[in-house]
Amino acid sequence: MIRKIIQIDTDKCNGCGACANACHEGAIAMVNGKAKLMRDDYCDGFGDCLPGCPTGAITFEEREAAAYDEQAVLENKQKKAAAAAEKPVFHGCPGSAMRQFRREESAPAAPTAAQPSQLRQWPCQIKLVPVNAPYFDGAKLLIAADCTAYAYANVHEEFMKGKITLIGCPKLDAVDYSEKLTEIFRSNDIRSVTVLRMEVPCCGGLEHAAVTALKNSGKFVPWQVVTISTDGRILDR
Repeated sequence: MIRKIIQIDTDKCNGCGACANACHEGAIAMVNGKAKLMRDDYCDGFGDCLPGCPTGAITFEEREAAAYDEQAVLENKQKKAAAAAEKPVFHGCPGSAMRQFRREESAPAAPTAAQPSQLRQWPCQIKLVPVNAPYFDGAKLLIAADCTAYAYANVHEEFMKGKITLIGCPKLDAVDYSEKLTEIFRSNDIRSVTVLRMEVPCCGGLEHAAVTALKNSGKFVPWQVVTISTDGRILDR
């Protein structure tokens, strides 16, 4: 039958999991860090998942699809409830899954002078920085996910030193960073760009915004992406 059903744009999806949490029927699940419509007959077409999507990745379309099957949805819920009773399963955004790290406690080191901050400007939030700020002229730019400063101990010395730092979180900020970053690249002489992100899927939104902005600016700027693991290791650079 032809009916209204959701469509997910995987290129826009940042893996936040908001739609999967909002879908009471269990039609949407997170697969490899992206939202996916699992079964047509689980989707009632009411669109509870639409308002929660921060990137606009979910829309309606009319196409050939199986009719909504309320009984199948009920059976699926009961099956999941039974499985959860035996072993709790996390169904949300992978970046929100609880983890705990064992850290070895070492003997206190000899007192040393406090390391100075390497932050060279204020504000540093992507949403707040003025596009034509004088500190962008000839700047080496660090675009960092909020969590990287807490996950990686040496962020100031290893990444922020000598750079203008912009921070943000594509999951918590309901904005498209690419538009502002494009204007920053177009309006200023940016010498290089380093994107510092976490390994979690939703952090890919920050990398995507930076790459999109570089392309849209029409300028050639050397850039690199560095990924930090949730337990504080550099995975690639």
